[in-house]
Amino acid sequence: MNKLKLMLTLGLSSIFLFTACSNDSSKDSAESPEDINYSEEVNYTITGIEPGAGITETAHDTLDSYDNLAGWKLEESSTAGMLAQLGEAIKNEEPIIVTGWIPHHKFIQYDLKMLDDPQKTMGEGESAHTITRLDLKEDMPEAYEVLDAFNWELDDMQEIMYDAQDSDVEAAASAWLNDNQDKVDKWTENTDTVNNEEIEIVSMPWEGEQASAAVIEQVLSDVGYNVTVTEVDPAILFESLAGGSADATVAPALPVTQGHLYDKHKDEVDDLGTNLEGLQNGFVVPEYMDIDSIEDLEPKE
Repeated sequence: MNKLKLMLTLGLSSIFLFTACSNDSSKDSAESPEDINYSEEVNYTITGIEPGAGITETAHDTLDSYDNLAGWKLEESSTAGMLAQLGEAIKNEEPIIVTGWIPHHKFIQYDLKMLDDPQKTMGEGESAHTITRLDLKEDMPEAYEVLDAFNWELDDMQEIMYDAQDSDVEAAASAWLNDNQDKVDKWTENTDTVNNEEIEIVSMPWEGEQASAAVIEQVLSDVGYNVTVTEVDPAILFESLAGGSADATVAPALPVTQGHLYDKHKDEVDDLGTNLEGLQNGFVVPEYMDIDSIEDLEPKE
């Protein structure tokens, strides 16, 4: 009997000891979000996109402007590369900071937030502008009328961007146009049709710009134009409009993202004004990161 009591006592003691150790281990491993040094976790690195993108330039300016970002670096790659790293980090619930912009389908796909930017170095809210070569109004008055009337909402663009993930941007744009004929009618109201006149729209190789180009391409095609859409680097876009080798664009984000290029060529192009409001660039993080501002980051020691 004494032997049985001894065995029971040792067994219970082991259980209590194991439970206590497990609880202590859980406490140690479950580090609270406010205790995490996110700057160190991301290796003082912002995950960026292509070197030629406007947001890449403003990201470099931001790293230079904030004292608390001393020692940080921008890892330039590609939009696809940035999205792949973002997706992998979210899959593993790991910290990551990326250059991001609104509109973008990732804000529908993932639970993200844009860090506050007190110095506004990433730019305040922007607008997409419709810009043409100088003589387009005289050479192609019907196209000019449509381009001048073109105006839509942020949700419209994001709907196409999101739907394009399961098809392609042309199909998503076509579906959106079919569902929003009332808007299209306003753009083409009182516009005469033409007979297969050629027109070249220049755009940029990013989702938002591709969505707007696909929409205007199909609208102009319905008016009778033979439309070519050419994707180029932002600098080439402005140079081609200023030199007259391209006809129009609905892509540039102003006054910040492509503002330096616009300022260089503004006397050589025709700015028809805003076609979309609410664009925003910034540093973007997953919602599970307990951080709200660029100023919450820490310098590299």
